[in-house]
Amino acid sequence: MAMGRSYSFDALRCQPTRESFAAHHLAEMLKRRAAAFLRKSSSAQNLCYASYTPSMSTSLPSESGPAPGSPLATAAPPSAADALVSITDLRKGFGQDQVLRGVSLQIKKGELLALMGRSGSGKSTLLHVIGGLDRDYTGQVRVFGHNLAQLSDVALSHLRNAQIGFVFQSFHLLDHISCVDNVLLPNVFAEKPLPDKIAHEHACHQLQRVGLGDRLKSRPSELSGGQKQRVAIARALLFSPQLLLCDEPTGNLDAQTGQQIIALFSQLAAEGLTMLLVTHELRVAQAAGRILRLVDGQLATGSTDDAQSPALTASSQYPEEAKP
Repeated sequence: MAMGRSYSFDALRCQPTRESFAAHHLAEMLKRRAAAFLRKSSSAQNLCYASYTPSMSTSLPSESGPAPGSPLATAAPPSAADALVSITDLRKGFGQDQVLRGVSLQIKKGELLALMGRSGSGKSTLLHVIGGLDRDYTGQVRVFGHNLAQLSDVALSHLRNAQIGFVFQSFHLLDHISCVDNVLLPNVFAEKPLPDKIAHEHACHQLQRVGLGDRLKSRPSELSGGQKQRVAIARALLFSPQLLLCDEPTGNLDAQTGQQIIALFSQLAAEGLTMLLVTHELRVAQAAGRILRLVDGQLATGSTDDAQSPALTASSQYPEEAKP
């Protein structure tokens, strides 16, 4: 299925946004298609609920990223030739407001990178451009060697679905279906979907990987905030993407639960997954091998000392997590 210009399975938010009616209409259409697919494959779901032994490898590629907490905040960035993501002179505005002003950035394979900045600084905008969710920019953005501006909408949608995972602050789970069905949703929109049995096996494996092997049949409304975020991470990992993009992934979590999610990210980085964490929280940035700050639309190398500045942490909040 060819997705719209600005959507991957991110369209599964199933909530009206500032794009409002068009986005909501598309989300509802996807929701109906997902429900039909899941009804069709309901017999295969039982494979996950029985005694389950994963048949695939439990690790990502062997190349490890920088050790979490290592003093790499001032390390030299990778060269463009070694980069999984390469950005040159990226500029992006909204009307008269220029948000990104000539951003250049390289992210190497296996790197855990934190992007900090105050609210409204353009952190999420940069992440959306890298993920192919926003195509209205100037400059060059290359991901996995592809110049995103030269890809068709269909090709870009397939690239997002197969090789890029997204984790958002608000989880964007469908409350009327189970955890394992939520994790399966990217398979509904894949160019070449996995067979039902294999897809369900992968979904169960990813939920076990994030510590939710006992909540396969639970619905999101029955989970805590931290558990919901783990389901969202499992969904993002369904196809073992090369790149994981996280937009304020701990923003809706209390400090203790957020720390558990950060530990999970550190584990994934140690296994070789490339990650970009957009955050304004020191606790998240401290897990990264390299910290960058967006200031006045431009990137500056940061450190954990910089991250403690009031300008970056003033909006940090740790809402209490409560189970329903």
